[in-house]
Amino acid sequence: MSNVSDEYKREIWCNFSEMQHIFLATVDGNQPKVRPVTLIRLKDRFFVATGSNDAKVRQLKQNPKAEFCLLLEKGESKGTLRAECSAKIVMDKGVKADVYNKVAFLKEFWKSPEDPGYTLVELQPSAFEYMKPGTIESVKVQL
Repeated sequence: MSNVSDEYKREIWCNFSEMQHIFLATVDGNQPKVRPVTLIRLKDRFFVATGSNDAKVRQLKQNPKAEFCLLLEKGESKGTLRAECSAKIVMDKGVKADVYNKVAFLKEFWKSPEDPGYTLVELQPSAFEYMKPGTIESVKVQL
């Protein structure tokens, strides 16, 4: 069984590029909130850059549970890759600077990695639910 799981894990990770659009869900009280964001992959870590006053920052501070969904396409076939995550606000100045300096569009929103308006959130997946394009069943893979 672990060989199958390892195979799925490798396949799942191959779906991520350095940046892609995803839908991020957070919790506001007892109501889920979903929005499109850019997922940044740096090595094998996932980040979302956002404004410090954005609702998602407040929501993640109150409840760090999150989920994101990546839409997959292979030809005419569609699929999804959902990740159950724990989110944390990145306080490490070096990590914030690394992401800021590697992602050009962040400079359009913030003056520097020290800009108080710039918040970096790390999403730490604990499981993926993978529906391969062309299939109708999903597979859950624990990390």
